[in-house]
Amino acid sequence: MAREDRFPVWEAALLAGVAAIFAAGLVGVYVSMPSSDYSFLKLPRNLQELQVLTDHLEDYSSDYTVQVLVGYCAVYIFMQTFMIPGTIFMSLLAGALFGQLGGLALVVFAATAGASSCYFLSKLVGKPLVFSLWPDKLSFFQKQVGKRREKLLNYMLFLRVTPTLPNTFINFASPIVDVPYHIFFLATAIGLIPAAYVTVRAGITLSDLRSLNDLYDPQSIALLFFIGIVSVTPTLMNKKETQAKASDMAASTN
Repeated sequence: MAREDRFPVWEAALLAGVAAIFAAGLVGVYVSMPSSDYSFLKLPRNLQELQVLTDHLEDYSSDYTVQVLVGYCAVYIFMQTFMIPGTIFMSLLAGALFGQLGGLALVVFAATAGASSCYFLSKLVGKPLVFSLWPDKLSFFQKQVGKRREKLLNYMLFLRVTPTLPNTFINFASPIVDVPYHIFFLATAIGLIPAAYVTVRAGITLSDLRSLNDLYDPQSIALLFFIGIVSVTPTLMNKKETQAKASDMAASTN
């Protein structure tokens, strides 16, 4: 096995250390809360479990706002960092607990922080995992990034707004294909807003939600693709301009 594909002990220790930091933060939140039965505190796997969690946390979010916020962010960032599925339920929870503006700001912050944490963790230890999990996607992503270096922000915005590639993959693979962090950060912070808005808005009326499929109706999907097309338009225009200049130069030399 090539050296770059190995997974040394120190890398496993680093992952364990990062997980321990998040765990310590959650323990700190837990001990600062009043004595009670917290058996309801678990990651929701469906809308029914999310509703139960929301009903309980609503009682605490007003009196223990800081603890709830810190606990929420720690869990969300941990899930993003280690690619744990279910952040869509966390986004719905933010809408249910903090409303449209507060929930949107919270989700964008936590999602961007979690994606950034995943980015840097992958930069340190992620190459073997990316190559083993997504070899085909990684090859495609690398080629696309290479072709769009001059307008990379627009392309990354397009990926964030549309479901062209999974966000988990983008977080983990971006440092491997040399996407600069400032491009990654801006595309994440801006590009996640439309989808976060849709999800947080649905969380406000959580009791009316029957299925996750109800989140993205045809109108919402069309809007996301429209925003994605607008974000990538400068890249397409620049490509046409480059081709036109090349044609003009070829014509002038003949």
